[in-house]
Amino acid sequence: MTEPTPTSAYPRVVLPLTGHRACGPAWRCDRCGEPWPCLTLRAAPTDAARRATMIPEFSRITRQAIRDLRGRPDGPDPIAIVRRFLWFLPLTDAEVRAVALRLR
Repeated sequence: MTEPTPTSAYPRVVLPLTGHRACGPAWRCDRCGEPWPCLTLRAAPTDAARRATMIPEFSRITRQAIRDLRGRPDGPDPIAIVRRFLWFLPLTDAEVRAVALRLR
């Protein structure tokens, strides 16, 4: 799911079906330039088995994204970052806040 990059300490996250990749600190899609995960990636099917494989990796990168994005001018807050990176999970507002606090 990730590939190391020679020019960065950040791994590139790749979902094989889409080819839309990203890494920090900007967290923008290499292919389309949109904030990652982009709409194309979000449109990829995520059945229960696929979500189960995505949770550990996306939790790890969500933590890094919170560190990278929250201090930027006009950057999203940790709650918005959790919603953005864990879009495939049906989280309540309270759960999103708890995840954001845990991953900070």
